[in-house]
Amino acid sequence: MVSSLDEYPLHQVPLPVTWAGSSDRNFYDRCYLNAHDRTGDIFLITGMGYYPNLGTKDAFVLVRRGDEQTAVHLSDAIDDDRLDQRVGAYRIEVVEPLRQLRVVLEETEGMALDLTWEGSFDVLQEQPHIMRAGSRVTLNAQRFAQVGTWSGTLVIDGQETALTPDRWVGTRDRSWGIRPVGEAAPEGAPAVPAFEGMWWTYVPLRFEEYAVVLILQEDPDGYRTLNDCHRVWRDGRIEQLGWPRVDIRYASGTRVPTGASITCTTPDGKPLLLEVESLLPVPIHVGGGYGGDPDWIHGQWKGPGFTERVTYDLTDESVAGRIMFGVIDHAARALCHDGGVEGAEGFGLFEHGALGRHDPSGFADWFTLAP
Repeated sequence: MVSSLDEYPLHQVPLPVTWAGSSDRNFYDRCYLNAHDRTGDIFLITGMGYYPNLGTKDAFVLVRRGDEQTAVHLSDAIDDDRLDQRVGAYRIEVVEPLRQLRVVLEETEGMALDLTWEGSFDVLQEQPHIMRAGSRVTLNAQRFAQVGTWSGTLVIDGQETALTPDRWVGTRDRSWGIRPVGEAAPEGAPAVPAFEGMWWTYVPLRFEEYAVVLILQEDPDGYRTLNDCHRVWRDGRIEQLGWPRVDIRYASGTRVPTGASITCTTPDGKPLLLEVESLLPVPIHVGGGYGGDPDWIHGQWKGPGFTERVTYDLTDESVAGRIMFGVIDHAARALCHDGGVEGAEGFGLFEHGALGRHDPSGFADWFTLAP
């Protein structure tokens, strides 16, 4: 199954590029992008994924405005042309690798977009991310992240919004490897110990002079299994930011954060404090296809040329009751206090999920809420 990509010297295994190097059904190659205008009035999240061992590819556009969250889902059979990243009316064009992209959704059930992404700093290659359940690998992924600005147009039900780079910012990542996708597979023997939950915080932020990218994961007892924290400067310098201490502030009676105080350490031992404020939360498992979404699962075969639009009222009890059981992406504002200097203002993503038990947060089980 030789394809156009095989003309290029980029092979990593003795196979055509179309064939994944792993036979694991959960092999994936996906991108994620978001955009907001710094006000908290609207938050757009979109992405596309390829699942070669499931024979599928899909894309989604998810937008929150007020208490309404609406999504367009697209899915189709995979093809061999990975240079033409396209699912139905949705496509991503690489204008300049690692710097500029164009994202297009031709009018689909009242939604359309034509947006250009401009990376503000170099991409950051993150640490490999590996998770196991007993002896089984459940996640083995590589990812890079970037912050940037947007220009173009977004149309929802005839209402057009112009995106300009002086106001519209965002973050993106591309990841590939192994993670649960598609229809649930038989799990075999129960995991030992049983899964009790996980605590996850991912904070890529754009400031005028630098980007900060923090990725933290902890077990239920607070043991940190992933600590990947960096600052990227305009001249390409990358600083490690130590072992951040994180204080998440939750709305009372929920697990929805309102903000966080994150204390990092620069290479010279000085504190770097990030005060992060949520402008607008988007539960990405409500129409976004991420963990626990009952309506849309990445990599699931939906038939050829599948398209749908789904709208959610986040005040509806049947929807609101799902929010605490998944990860929430927040359009965020941040102040960075670096070595006593007056705080620099930045914007970006504050992604957080406290799923199940997390002793440091005071969550004893899956149903404990913030006081």
